[in-house]
Amino acid sequence: MLGERKSINSELWHACAGPLVSLPPVGSLVVYFPQGHSEQVAASMQKETDFVPSYPNLPSKLICMLHNVTLHADLETDEVYAQMTLQPVNKYDREALLASDMGLKQSRQPAEFFCKTLTASDTSTHGGFSVPRRAAEKIFPPLDFSMQPPAQELVARDLHENTWTFRHIYRGQPKRHLLTTGWSVFVSNKRLFAGDSVLFIRDEKSQFLLGIRRANRQQPALSSSVISSDSMHIGILAAAAHAAANNSPFTIFYNPRASPSEFVVPLAKYNKAMYTQVSLGMRFRMMFETEECGVRRYMGTITGISDLDPVRWKNSQWRNLQVGWDESTAGERPTRVSIWDIEPVVTPFYICPPPFFRPRFPKQPGM
Repeated sequence: MLGERKSINSELWHACAGPLVSLPPVGSLVVYFPQGHSEQVAASMQKETDFVPSYPNLPSKLICMLHNVTLHADLETDEVYAQMTLQPVNKYDREALLASDMGLKQSRQPAEFFCKTLTASDTSTHGGFSVPRRAAEKIFPPLDFSMQPPAQELVARDLHENTWTFRHIYRGQPKRHLLTTGWSVFVSNKRLFAGDSVLFIRDEKSQFLLGIRRANRQQPALSSSVISSDSMHIGILAAAAHAAANNSPFTIFYNPRASPSEFVVPLAKYNKAMYTQVSLGMRFRMMFETEECGVRRYMGTITGISDLDPVRWKNSQWRNLQVGWDESTAGERPTRVSIWDIEPVVTPFYICPPPFFRPRFPKQPGM
C-alpha cells in the first residue's frame, strides 16, 4: 500500500534517494518534461515507453509553479519517492525565478552518514554486519573498551518510524566492528540481498537513523498499489495534457531510484543550460553515483544531436544529446543525456603553443 501520510525525516529520505538528488523548493519555477515522466512510468511497469500513450497537444516541456512537495517511502520496499503538485504558468515574476535560483544552492544530504553495499556474508542468516572502522567511530556512540569484549546496544529508526535494535560488538582476529543480535531479523524483514545498500545516519538533531537502497535489479521499486494509482498510471500524461490546456494543477510521483534522469528541473538550471552552445565533438563532464554512496565525474564527447523519439516527441530537448564515454566502463553509462545534466568543458580561446613549436618570423633588415 501507499506510504503513510505522516512526515518523513528529510535527511534520511535524501540519503536514501542518493547524493545527486535535490528536490526543487516549494514556490519555485520548474520545467516539467512529460517524456521523461513517461520513461519512469514505463520502467515502473516494466514496459517499453511506446506502451505509454502520448498526447499530440501536450508540449514536450511545461514551465510550472511547484506548489507542494511531500516525501514518502513505500511500505513494502522502503523505496523513497516524492509527490509533487505542479501548475503550468504562462508568465512568472522575479520572486518565483529567484526561488528557482536559490533551489540550485540547496543540499539536503546529511553531514554524518555511511553507506555500505551488502556482501553475501552481511546477508547470511547466521552472520552479522561488518561495519567499516571509520564509519563505526564516526556514527556510532563510542564503545567502552574497558569491557571485554567491548559491546553496546544500538537503537535506530527507519523511514516508517520503526525501531531496530542491534548489538554492536568489537571482536575477532583481526578485531572489527560487527552488528550481531538483531541484524538477521532486519535483513529478513527488509528482504535484503547482496548488492543492496544500508545507510546509517546521524541527523542534525543527533537522531540515529537507518535506511536502505535496493540494487537496480529489483526494479520496479514502488509496489503495485502505488503504480496502479491514478497519478502513477499511464493516465498521468492525460492529466498533464489537461493541465497544460487549462493551466490547472496536477500531481505527479517522482521516484529518484527508478527514473533515468530527473524530469522536473529547476527553471534556473534549465535556463543556465540553454546558454551553452552545443556542438559535435564538444567535451563534457557528468556526475554519477558510485558504490558506497560516492560521486564521480566521467568525461565524454557529444557525438550527435537528435530527437530521442522524433515521432512522439518532436523537437524535444529530453536526452537529445548522443554521447560517447572515455573509459571502458561506457557500457554502464547512458548513450543519451540532456544538456542540463552535463558540464561542458570549455576550451580557452588562447592556447599557448607547445615548447617545441616556435613560429618563424622574417628577419628585419639590420637585425
